[in-house]
Amino acid sequence: MALLPLDERDGVIWFDGKLVPWREARVHVLTHSLHYGGAAFEGERAYNGKIFKSVEHHQRLIRSCHMLDYECPVGIEELNRAAAEVVARNQLVNAYVRPIVWRGSDNLGVSAKGIRLHAAIAAWEWPAYYPDEVKRRGLKLVTSSWVRPAPNSAPCQSKASGLYMICTMSRDAANKAGADDALMHDYRGQLAETSASNIFLVINGEVHTPTPDCFLDGITRRTVMDLARKRGLKVVERAIWPDEMAKTTEFFVTGTAVEVMPVGQIDQQRFEVGPITRQLMEDYQAVVRGS
Repeated sequence: MALLPLDERDGVIWFDGKLVPWREARVHVLTHSLHYGGAAFEGERAYNGKIFKSVEHHQRLIRSCHMLDYECPVGIEELNRAAAEVVARNQLVNAYVRPIVWRGSDNLGVSAKGIRLHAAIAAWEWPAYYPDEVKRRGLKLVTSSWVRPAPNSAPCQSKASGLYMICTMSRDAANKAGADDALMHDYRGQLAETSASNIFLVINGEVHTPTPDCFLDGITRRTVMDLARKRGLKVVERAIWPDEMAKTTEFFVTGTAVEVMPVGQIDQQRFEVGPITRQLMEDYQAVVRGS
């Protein structure tokens, strides 16, 4: 059965400081951030009714707002409280949580001077992102024709709506090519990330990951790096070039939505769904579920 469109569901959404009926949480078509991509947002997951690393996500939301040259209209304590309330009031157990801050519709000039800021938090039921079959075989990726921009051309460390346009285009092109997602290089030609996940390569038993100097340093990424170190694995954060995939035995991705997922193929190259990836998948599930 097809899922209902997001705007046709029931429940409540936290909108500018109060809970409103789901279907009434609307904005005007002339909203500034809709036209110019100036929204800051987060993606969070709740497990057993509790949001994982809620504080870290909301701190990053506030930082993203700063990078977009405005102040988040909601403080960290209210964000934490409101997100938890949305999950509880919608009676959710395993859920995706989406806080967002945007510039309103006071005017539509390129300049955002004087435009009021708004904030909302929604949450909905969220099962595993990929089925068990994909977890067993690993994701199939193809290399995107789009690259992550240089840090002096965009606020790369912000989770900003405008930065995701090329991610959507890359993911859609990959799906049309029969793949699950796209691998993106950066402006220098180095490995960067997928359309919405950080990447890791296992080389000679060590866990390598690109330095996030022009893409988002994921909260799940940092969590998995800590888990790997606790297992006694060496974690190396550095510049990684595409030709290094030839000596890579395992490849996996991390993100709030996908959690930890193995990669079985990138273009024509194949990888093992190996013991390090499987162990980190198990460790991550244990930590997010509090076991």
